[in-house]
Amino acid sequence: MYEGPIQDLIDELSRLPGIGPRGASRIAFYLLDAPEEDVFALADTLRRVKESSRVCEVCFNVSQEERCRICRDPRRDRSQLCVVEESKDVVAIERTNEFRGLYHVLGGSISPIDGRGPADLHTRELFQRLADGEVQEVILATDPDTQGEATASYLSRMLRDFGVRVTRPASGLPVGGDLEYADQVTLGRAFEGRRLMFEPTA
Repeated sequence: MYEGPIQDLIDELSRLPGIGPRGASRIAFYLLDAPEEDVFALADTLRRVKESSRVCEVCFNVSQEERCRICRDPRRDRSQLCVVEESKDVVAIERTNEFRGLYHVLGGSISPIDGRGPADLHTRELFQRLADGEVQEVILATDPDTQGEATASYLSRMLRDFGVRVTRPASGLPVGGDLEYADQVTLGRAFEGRRLMFEPTA
């Protein structure tokens, strides 16, 4: 245990995902030894990110404006809508250059153990986006873990009444993994070979 602000910094850093007490301690002492202007620049960047970032009013992706750059882009294919859990998944999919449609960020996955159900996600807004009939295919790109599969299964059932084709990325993705950690080639092939979950009847 250290004294005062140093321990406070270690405690705060330890709360970040993927950083344990030992890693937090290394980062804290790195910052302590770093030039003052570098540390202040980092602090200012963190403040500006928190103050200026918002979520897109359409898809709930992280954005600097009311609508994100993808929703504003007229070149995107508006007949395809990819549903993901988090904004970081949008970044992972965009890196593959395999998908040119739009996105919908749920803000998590269904997890009864954590007390998180469909009403806690952006599911209502998803259904509203499908009301005008412009979207022809919904790709359920939730993570291939228990919660992601439960979320995809729930959405697949709910989407049967919307007259859209429902697909899911192929099983080349590792079971139990996160989209953000999949390499570009694997994720790209998973999108290219996505499997059909539901086909609307004529």
